[in-house]
Amino acid sequence: MIRQNPLWGNSGWIMKIIELEETGSTNEYCKNIDCGEDLIVIANRQTAGKGTKGRSFISDGGGLYVSVMRHYENYPAENAFRILIDGCVAVCRTLEAFGVPAVIRWSNDVLVNGKKISGTLIENTFSNGFITRSIVGIGVNVNNEIASQINDIAVSMQNYLCKPLCLESVKKVFINNLLKHYTINDYKSYINWFGREITFKTQDAEYKATALDVSDSGRLIVDRCGDIVEISSAEVSLRL
Repeated sequence: MIRQNPLWGNSGWIMKIIELEETGSTNEYCKNIDCGEDLIVIANRQTAGKGTKGRSFISDGGGLYVSVMRHYENYPAENAFRILIDGCVAVCRTLEAFGVPAVIRWSNDVLVNGKKISGTLIENTFSNGFITRSIVGIGVNVNNEIASQINDIAVSMQNYLCKPLCLESVKKVFINNLLKHYTINDYKSYINWFGREITFKTQDAEYKATALDVSDSGRLIVDRCGDIVEISSAEVSLRL
């Protein structure tokens, strides 16, 4: 089933929305049909969902799996973090609307009670220092069953609230939030671990530091044994 509807964005443009019963990956679907128009793709299930750093993303029925594809002119590559901000804050605002408190784990995971409820995968296309296209894929655990092997690190809205939700209602609120733009301060308002000692893991080692702030470019600022260091999310994994 493919259902297509026009959707008004908050800047007055019309964005097409495509709803699928199933697809391999909503991000890949966007790439395969890209003809230069902005659109939103939603799937009830993904058979090959993707997370960051090549990880798979379990995408069973009952969850919300969305990709937003936008094309840009003269969008500086150094502003790429703004795209991530919009996606993460849209998730947090949606969870809040249904009574689920959200915390962002830098840079792109959203947690509830320390467990992951949403992840974001952004795939940008660059040319001469500018972003020409972004595809923002977001998965939110709504009513989907959490697999036993990840039950200790993942949670759904249904788990937290102890009741199923109307997936269509969650989808409607989420899409509306995705059409808005947010600030770095909006993003940081969902971080409650500044000033705490956190653990970083690189490919070769693990170390601790005190989290201080997130820069406008998206780098995490930490105090490591008295040295103030800025860290890229591409360099490390963070554990709270």
